[in-house]
Amino acid sequence: MNAIIFGINSQDGIYLKEILESKNIVVKGVSRSVGEWIVGDIGDYEFVSELIKNEKPSYIFHLAANSTTRHNVLFENHKTISSGTLNVLESVKLYSPITKVFITGSGVQFKNVGVPIKETDEFEGNSPYSVARIHSVYAARYYRSLGIQTYIGYLFHHESPYRKHHHISKLTTDFIKSIGTKTTEKLELGDINVKKEWAYAKDIAEAIYTLVNQDVVWESTIGTGEIYSIKEWLINCFEIKGLNWENYVVTKNSDFKPEYNILQSNPSTIKSLGWKPMTSFYELAKIMME
Repeated sequence: MNAIIFGINSQDGIYLKEILESKNIVVKGVSRSVGEWIVGDIGDYEFVSELIKNEKPSYIFHLAANSTTRHNVLFENHKTISSGTLNVLESVKLYSPITKVFITGSGVQFKNVGVPIKETDEFEGNSPYSVARIHSVYAARYYRSLGIQTYIGYLFHHESPYRKHHHISKLTTDFIKSIGTKTTEKLELGDINVKKEWAYAKDIAEAIYTLVNQDVVWESTIGTGEIYSIKEWLINCFEIKGLNWENYVVTKNSDFKPEYNILQSNPSTIKSLGWKPMTSFYELAKIMME
């Protein structure tokens, strides 16, 4: 068996590769960055179709995206997420119809009224990112009606040491590790009362693999269902080093307003398939601090 991962250098791609290889599945990764993987753009139909035509993979995982809701990446989100999804699905239809395809969804593409979100809930296109995600879901559903096995996992916040520095989880742990090496030792943050999930990316990758290996459920929210505030994350991480977060963190008002106060999944469907998160909020902090 073989698999193609678009977005192999993402935290999800890294862990998913490990899981697939542990199952004796040969993995080929695609990234726009120069490295050990195939260099290519999922937004380029000719590239995608030629790759799928030659490989005829057992699985394809579309993880590629710029995970930001900012308006100034409107066209990048459209090309990577929306067009990328169409490129993969049309190529599979033409050249490898037995391939199982995983399309990444997001918790932020749903209407959020402050209660746990399930895959059957209403969508809301309130950012270029969510619009692109919604489009990719409808494309996947259309191709599913044509006989293509398309799975959608709606991911909520998940973290790992592979997170990029600007994410609050990594920003916090990198700052704590740097204490004592810099002149300015203050971490400036906005609203630290926002609550979200802090799943471990490796657990989420396991859930993705679980989803694509059954033939009944095609879409599922994937998350822990447990929420903690940014403040709780700060307290936990600083305590690991025996420090009081209040001595190092400065909160400030800014023009930026959080998109939500709470973002929480209802993971009952994915749990019904036998998956459950193995890493607690507190264990995740230890992993990232190490």
